[in-house]
Formats: sequence, structure tokens, C-alpha cells
Amino acid sequence: MMATKIIPPADGAYAYPLLIKQLLLSGVRYEPGREIVYADKLRYSYQTLNQRIRRLANALTAAGVKAGDTVALLDWDSHRYLECFFAVPMIGAVLHTVNIRLSPDQVLYTMNHAEDDLVLVHDDFLPLIEPIQDQLTTVKGYVRLTDDTASETSLPVVGEYEQLLSQSADQYEFPDFDENSVATLFYTTGTTGKPKGVYFTHRQLVLHTLNAVGTLGVYQGLPLLRSDDVYMPITPMFHVHAWGVPYVATLMGLKQVYPGRYEPNSLVRLYREERVTFSHCVPTILQMILGCEAAADSRFDGWKMLLGGSALTLGIASEASAKGIQVHSGYGMSETCPILCTTYLRDEDLEKSRQAQLPKRIKTGTPVPMVDLKIVDANGNAVAHDGESLGEIVVRAPWLTQGYLKEPEKGAELWQGGWLHTGDMASIDAMGGVEIKDRIKDVIKTGGEWISSLELENLLSQHPAVMSVAVVGIVDEQWGERPMALVICEPGTYLDRRILETHLQQFVESGRINKWAIPKQFKFVAEIPKTSVGKINKKLIRESAAG
Repeated sequence: MMATKIIPPADGAYAYPLLIKQLLLSGVRYEPGREIVYADKLRYSYQTLNQRIRRLANALTAAGVKAGDTVALLDWDSHRYLECFFAVPMIGAVLHTVNIRLSPDQVLYTMNHAEDDLVLVHDDFLPLIEPIQDQLTTVKGYVRLTDDTASETSLPVVGEYEQLLSQSADQYEFPDFDENSVATLFYTTGTTGKPKGVYFTHRQLVLHTLNAVGTLGVYQGLPLLRSDDVYMPITPMFHVHAWGVPYVATLMGLKQVYPGRYEPNSLVRLYREERVTFSHCVPTILQMILGCEAAADSRFDGWKMLLGGSALTLGIASEASAKGIQVHSGYGMSETCPILCTTYLRDEDLEKSRQAQLPKRIKTGTPVPMVDLKIVDANGNAVAHDGESLGEIVVRAPWLTQGYLKEPEKGAELWQGGWLHTGDMASIDAMGGVEIKDRIKDVIKTGGEWISSLELENLLSQHPAVMSVAVVGIVDEQWGERPMALVICEPGTYLDRRILETHLQQFVESGRINKWAIPKQFKFVAEIPKTSVGKINKKLIRESAAG
């Protein structure tokens, strides 16, 4: 190891730990009167937020939660979720954000695997928890989360959330401890096996937050989040801390609007009434918003959206832009906390019209500061940054998960060679711009050639009658694999195989794709399978096609 010079600190010098509690210091100083809003149910100030976080810490402590314990949370996106993001890890416990869209068997597995001690559960999820309560081997008690009148339950509840807070003091001295202590835990569902536990430390979350404040706020080419913005997440808070933005918004003292259950018409109403200016979501949610009844006669001027989780097609981006939404792409994964890349527009891009900017806006983006990112071949060798050569994205950054809970062998596979392997195939151009071509498992291999399912989805989405599309590879005796497309038509339109083949032929003639990239099959469907976080479930589509 290289010899370096280290000067010991002065006697009495304070070794400032990077703890989540430090993120609460600035928002209430700058904007104590700014609001935290929960749908149409509740609103209060930052001063009240800080008091409620202390009350929650006292209530949790009184319920027996201590440092090192795990607190599970099942709730819609709410003010309670925001309060738990802070109070639970700030007392030294671990917050397990339970994926409420998993099957009961998967929820049971994740809660036992996490060894949850206390469960905070919204009334809407009692039917999920009550049948499995006898199989939850480590849970010692439950707290009810109620929006209306509490219903009966067989769970051994400690009390109701608001009642417990009202009975608790609004002062709590949050302790210092090791910044490498685990703060949060959630489970990601892969293509095979059981869900894997992804965890992050206080240090990682603080560094990710500070980086996101700078990345989303200071660059003229990435003007997403400034001090006067109004923030509303449309990415579930159980999934990677809603991309970490609630921590960012609280640090900045922004007005925050939590929509509860995602219902497109309600989201449009909240956008209007609360004057929302920044949100993030997956493309399928954006498409739901654009297609809902309330959006029919609405414009969304001034609404900035960061899209991630799956590829943003030019078709959806064009529709959103025509309504006034400023779209930006973001890239990351559960294991990366998550932000790795975002759209970055240079001066020459900003001089173009909004429509002319869209091809740049839908690309994966540029790695954000402090992210060391490269593409490698199957042998781990670096691939040229020429915009054409393909390789797997591997990364290093100070906020990447260091493994999977209780699964060291899978963690070692994730971190093979000292780099986190994303499983995404991409090219990088001479300016450092990343463009994901596909997931390694979703690349279609036909006759020795690779076809990007994402590229085909993007091209098909540009037909005006295509509302949504998913492309996967299916077994072909002659070529190994051939593309198959699932297509949802816009209401009141007609499509068939011949029309879409003709549409794709123009891209064959221009050299964009080869003729064998035209799908072998087109299936016109009413719904495309999604995962629990709203991504296209290509694994399920392939399994259905094989069956």
C-alpha cells in the first residue's frame, strides 16, 4: 500500500460522522414554513416535520426498538414514509421498506430474511400481513397507519401511528455512531431465485444526497431541482428510497407533495393544485398520466421529469414534450442507490428546439460526478469509447451497496474484479455519453448478430398508433432467436403486422437496423406485463411465449 502522510487531529477535535440526522439541519433553517403535503389529507411545515420525527423516535423507543433492530414499513407514499426515512435510522435502527407489490410468499420471505422486529403497516395492507403473521418469526409488534377510521385487526398492535406520536415528546437527542452503520434495507427481485436484500449505510446515503443536490441543481444543462421547486415523487418510496430524492428535497427545504396511492387523475390534480415542478418515475407511469382522463385537456408546462427504470422511447418522450413536460433520462439500479447517469445538455443542445433535443434527452446520459464508469468485454477488458463498441457497464462510486444481505457469494459475483457489474450492455461515445443498448439477458442473438430490444421498442414507438410496446427474443430453430413484439394500440386506431413491418422498413433502408431485426411475430394485446416497480417484465413475456 502506498505510504501517505496522516496528521493526527487536535485534542478535542470533533470527528463529524456522515449520518442521516445531519441532512435535517438545513431545510428547517432556510424554509421553516415550507409545506409537506400528503395528498388531500394533511399538510404541515418543516418545523412540524422535525418535531414529528423526534416524536416518532420517542414512540419507536417506547415500543422497544433499539439500535441494530429492523423496522419494517408498509405504506403508500406519504408524510409517514418521509418521517420514517429519518427517524428509524437516526436512532440506529434499520428501515426495511417492504415492497407492497410482491406476492404474499415473497413478502413473508423478505420480512423473515430481514429479521424485522417492529412492523408499521397501513390499513390497506392488513389483508397482506394478517394471513402470514403467524409465520413472521422475528416480529414482536405492529403499529397501525390509518388515514380514515381504523378497522378491526387480528394483529397485536402497539398503537396507531398518529396516536403514538401525539403521546410522545417532541424532543429527542439523536446519538452519534459509526457512519458505516446500515440505515436502510429493501429487496430487489431478479430474474431467478428469491429476492435479494440490498442495504445502504448512513455514509452512503449522505454522500448520494450531497452528490444529487449538486448534480440536479448546479448544471445549466441539467436544470432539474432548484430551491423554489415543488417536488412530488411518482416512484414508490419502497424502491431505492424513491431514488433518494426525498433526502435531497428535505436537505434543500423544498415543498414536498406525497400522493399516496398512484392514481393518474389524482396525480394530475395534485400537479395543478400544488403547482408541482419536479417528479421522477418510470416511463410506464408517465404513459399512464398522459393517457388519463384528466390529462386530455391539460398542459403540463414547467413540469420537469426524470425518467428511469427502463428505456424512455422517443414516442413517449415526444408525447410528453408536446404537453409541456421537460423530460430527462436517469440511469441507475437498486444496487447503486441509485443515480449513476443523467441527461446532460451542452450549449449546442440547448440552442436547439425542444423537439430537436429529444434524441439526446432519451439517451442514458453522462455519468454524474464521483461515478467511475466504464464498459468491458466478457474478459473484463475495457472497450473503446467510440459510440459503437458494446460492453457491460461496470462502476465504482462511494454509495454502491457493498453486497447482498446474508448472501456473500452473490455479493462477490456482483463485485467481480472490484467493479460492480450492472448487467447492462452499452456504448460510450467520445464525449463520455452512455447509451444502454440492452440488458445482457435481453439482447436478442440471431444468426450470430446481436439485436437490441430497446432499439426496436424505440423505433416501433414512433408509429403514431403505437401506445406501448415490448420486444423480446424467442427461440427460433434456424437463427437461434428472433424478435417478438407485444404492442398496445392507441384507442381508436388500427394496426397489423404489415403496417408495422412497413414502418420498420424505413429504418432498414436508412441503415439504422438490419432486415432480420424486424420481429418474426407481432402480438396485439390489451396489457403488457409489468414488474412490481412498473418495469416491463420481459422474463414473464419470454416464459409465456415459450409456453
